Amino acid sequence: MNETTRLNWYEVAPAGAKALFGLHHYVTHNTNLPEELIHLVFLRVSQINGCAHCIDIHSRDLLKTMAADKVMLVPVWEEVPHLFSEQYRAALAWAEEVTLVSETHASDEAYSAVSAVFDPKDLVDLTITIAAMNAINRLGAPFRLPVKAQP
Repeated sequence: MNETTRLNWYEVAPAGAKALFGLHHYVTHNTNLPEELIHLVFLRVSQINGCAHCIDIHSRDLLKTMAADKVMLVPVWEEVPHLFSEQYRAALAWAEEVTLVSETHASDEAYSAVSAVFDPKDLVDLTITIAAMNAINRLGAPFRLPVKAQP
């Protein structure tokens, strides 16, 4: 193991990985949320958390359905609201609010805004989506999972 290699957490704790990936599977296969929206939220949460592996993966996933120009502007989506639908903007705002919950305390304003464009089940599923990616980022970033990007 060299100084940049860290534990492969899912090989060391396969049962924990299976449980966590079960949550990811629920989000990607058992909700009514559009696949593009899920990847958009996964990307934004990963950007906030600084997980290179997940940013790499979800940027690539999003590029399958979204223009590169738009994907590059995800970190500053509030400055380009015309590029994102009302539902996408609400999801991005909620993703930031929940990811930074220790600072935001999931404000009433943010909750009102997101609940205005998502029905109750979709709002719960969106919040599970955010929670799942936060959990995965908290393993991906510390253990420095590799990226596909090449020099």
